Amino acid sequence: MRKEYPYLRWFDELTSEDVDMVGGKNASLGEMIGTLKEEGIRVPDGFATTAEAYWKFLEANQLNDRMGELLHDLKNSRKSLQEVGKAIRKLLRTAEFPQEVSRSIGDFYKELSSRYNTEDVDVAVRSSATAEDLPEASFAGQQESFLNVSGEEDLLHACRRCYASLFTDRAISYREEKGFEHMKVALSIGVQKMVRSDTAGSGVIFTIDTETGFEDAIVINAAWGLGENVVQGTVNPDEYTVFKPLLSREHLEPIIGKVLGAKKQKMIYATGGSKRTKNVDTSRKERDSFVLSNGEILKLGRWAAVIEKHYGKPMDIEWAKDGESGDLFIVQARPETVQSQKEAESLKSYALKEKGKKILSGLSIGEAIVAGKVSRIKSADEIERFKDNSILVTEMTDPDWVPIMKRAAGIITDHGGRTSHAAIVSRELGVPAIVGTSKATEVLEDDQEITLSCAEGDQGNVYEGILEYEEKEINLQDLPETRTKIMMIAANPAAAFRWWRLPCEGIGLARMEFIINNLIKIHPMALVHFDQLEDREAKKQIEELTRSHEERTEYFVDLLAQGIGKIAASQYPHEVIVRMSDFKTNEYAELIGGKQFEPAEENPMLGFRGASRYYSDRYQEGFALECRAIKRVRETMGMDNVIIMIPFCRTLQEADRILDVLSQNGLRQGENGLQVYVMCEIPSNVILAEEFAERFDGFSIGSNDLTQLVLGVDRDSAELSELFDERNEAVKRMIADVIAAAHRSDRKIGICGQAPSDHADFAEFLVKEGIDSISLNPDSVIGVKERVAKKEKETEGKK
Repeated sequence: MRKEYPYLRWFDELTSEDVDMVGGKNASLGEMIGTLKEEGIRVPDGFATTAEAYWKFLEANQLNDRMGELLHDLKNSRKSLQEVGKAIRKLLRTAEFPQEVSRSIGDFYKELSSRYNTEDVDVAVRSSATAEDLPEASFAGQQESFLNVSGEEDLLHACRRCYASLFTDRAISYREEKGFEHMKVALSIGVQKMVRSDTAGSGVIFTIDTETGFEDAIVINAAWGLGENVVQGTVNPDEYTVFKPLLSREHLEPIIGKVLGAKKQKMIYATGGSKRTKNVDTSRKERDSFVLSNGEILKLGRWAAVIEKHYGKPMDIEWAKDGESGDLFIVQARPETVQSQKEAESLKSYALKEKGKKILSGLSIGEAIVAGKVSRIKSADEIERFKDNSILVTEMTDPDWVPIMKRAAGIITDHGGRTSHAAIVSRELGVPAIVGTSKATEVLEDDQEITLSCAEGDQGNVYEGILEYEEKEINLQDLPETRTKIMMIAANPAAAFRWWRLPCEGIGLARMEFIINNLIKIHPMALVHFDQLEDREAKKQIEELTRSHEERTEYFVDLLAQGIGKIAASQYPHEVIVRMSDFKTNEYAELIGGKQFEPAEENPMLGFRGASRYYSDRYQEGFALECRAIKRVRETMGMDNVIIMIPFCRTLQEADRILDVLSQNGLRQGENGLQVYVMCEIPSNVILAEEFAERFDGFSIGSNDLTQLVLGVDRDSAELSELFDERNEAVKRMIADVIAAAHRSDRKIGICGQAPSDHADFAEFLVKEGIDSISLNPDSVIGVKERVAKKEKETEGKK
């Protein structure tokens, strides 16, 4: 066949060694069909034209010299980019294929149709440049694709348009910038059987977290219909996050994130007329439903992990689901080109230094903060109005916008997800962006002063005015080892992956309250007793928030489990200590539907909080939902590194009741390696430390509450702020006593709080007393680790 057809190859004849002949995209398809079929990965059949076919096309139509002259005119500024691009595209679109090439394409198309038992099979026609999809050069999106092409004549027309797309203005300028010679880059055309995702869904997979480079995450985007809307950023897709290391265990479901996208449109086949596809509005049911089931998410995740392992590098993969057969397919795979190229010698940390009025939010791209004036550009026709170093605000971007994106301080779009054009290019340029805000072009005005923050997790926020912020460089090189475990404090699941490169040994305090307050937002008892809820407005809000869940209580369990799962994944297999909810009654009451279920207290700090709630009739059903979430994280997701911690446990009798309630909810201490810790934050925990040690597997000192209760000082009182000091001798004696008691009982003991990072002498005191772990806010980890190492060395020297 190769002698008979020198200008075409079937995908299954190709390997990754054939990039020079058919480009990275087509070589990759051939590689997957040839080597990954045994793994169960489905790739639609098809064929590719070779680079030789492209050169033959130019030669037969005598285009080399004419194109060379036009490009020479561009180089010498005799003609503009627009004039040269338009002229070359016209030459390519109006040229004819040499007979031997067109006949080969026709023969291969007939054979492909025959394989699918149809006369004119519907195909996707995609460009694959010979320098495209290499790790150091992200040409993705530079050339065009044509969907739902059928019939030999239409196929040849689409092939000519593919050749012409090698010389779009954006492709010419991109090659100029990257130093590729225009007349040395050839184009291969991939012709692939269409997957009928127009009646199902499609999207993109990254085998690395696109914002932080966290290597153990697989991120899947999904929307209804054909995949172009996801790639182009015209819809806000669903986003699923899967934990890679546990995917090989078939009995587990390590899905650690599911975010419902708006998905307002879908691309489907068009019938009649010249257009092959069209966008239509999605139904309310489609907008309120996830595109993929958990089983499908896991299947795509496992396929993606296999593809990444085969290529030995993080990958950017396109998938599609056939609505007629229900089968999933991989339609493209190429190396990821941003995070995988980054050096990990240092981290940059950004933080707002003042609060501002939040006016907009979306998905954060990058981790930086910028402040400046808005430049609102609604269409490509207005691009010339853009002001350098302003914040670009637009509906969506495509490759034509790249020249001004390079000059922007930040970018905000109405539409798009993490795999949209705006997101991909922003990452590549290192420009912070917020995509998928829905209404940025309506809310923000030209020249308005704003602050764009991508430093608060995966939700990016836009604030009114110019806010003060700080930028820190964290050096990760040559850090000392320490005997004392240095752990982190975590609350926001969205920010968990940001710190994966820090030299930590787990999370010493994961605050459940943040997830409940910021992600769930609803009081758990209002979900358990929804029908008895008296607040009509709260009922309305709950109905809206829980609309994608069949059971309202499942909404609470699902979101809490995902939040904890994401935090646990960021440090797996290191220990992650999750504190059960520790709101005060006044804080619980502020949750949606909460006022009906909370008593009014004069002193909530010393009231109905912590352990006392868990066995009370007032909250026991709410605590059962927390337990369901923990059980799901440990047993369904597989995060057996999660340790439970009980806060504000006042008495030994209370400790016994709590362990009993946990057991009733399927969380039996010791079963499946489950450990239960207790917060040491009340004097009784210190005085009866050895008795508490008989019941719990470890302690974590809560220095704020312990200081408050030892000194009798309200920690929130401005009047008494000078008296509130963890370094007071009475507090230090308490801490020294409980460390010694824990060690006598062979129990681990750590401390959570800001004091060790704020006060060098306090950190040194803890090391001297033999504390097992110190848990800190992420930005304090490096400084305290160095300080602890120094103190440990001094202590060892004195022995």
